[in-house]
Amino acid sequence: MIATGEPGVARHEEVREKALKELQRFEVLLVDGHFDYGNGYHGQVYLDPHQLFQQPSLIWRLAQDLIELIPGGMVHDTEVVAGPATGGALLAHTMAGLLDGRRSLTHSPCRFAPFTMAPDVGLVLRPTYSQLVSSRRVLLADDVRNTGKTFQRCAALVRAAGGTVIGTVQIYDRLETIVDLDVPNITLAEYKAPPNYPADDCPLCAAGTSFTSF
Repeated sequence: MIATGEPGVARHEEVREKALKELQRFEVLLVDGHFDYGNGYHGQVYLDPHQLFQQPSLIWRLAQDLIELIPGGMVHDTEVVAGPATGGALLAHTMAGLLDGRRSLTHSPCRFAPFTMAPDVGLVLRPTYSQLVSSRRVLLADDVRNTGKTFQRCAALVRAAGGTVIGTVQIYDRLETIVDLDVPNITLAEYKAPPNYPADDCPLCAAGTSFTSF
């Protein structure tokens, strides 16, 4: 579900259209390649987090634009911004700092919590951050939303730690989510990507198209 009404649907669409162009101009969103996603699938579209890491001002500007689309009540209520390492954590850390700039000086500072990968387990929330999110309202952030299962895992960890997930945000939505967390989702840019292919049945491989490398 996409939150609208603040700052207005027209402005929302204007920001999103601009963001989609900027992501492609800075080669963050690549829409015509041959990518091995490392999970057994290949595809033509990829959000390159390395471009975000190399340009700190770019992630800062994208986070600002994303915050502009978040309803005022959610901006006020967010106590922790949490995201999965690495791209989501980078966005979450940036947003946690910028959110305080939209609130009064008497408002409690926004906190940040990263989800990290553990061998044979997947995403985890370390004890320090489990304590941090306990009894707090948490906004989940990631660089890209695919099926929504990463957000689902993160939400489960927050809730297990006693926190409350109040929304999800991402820079780019592939528009193929299969999970509904029953909280508002706000995206900066969306692009309906062509289907991914199993690695052993990839038409790009069959056509001899070389992999896009970085």
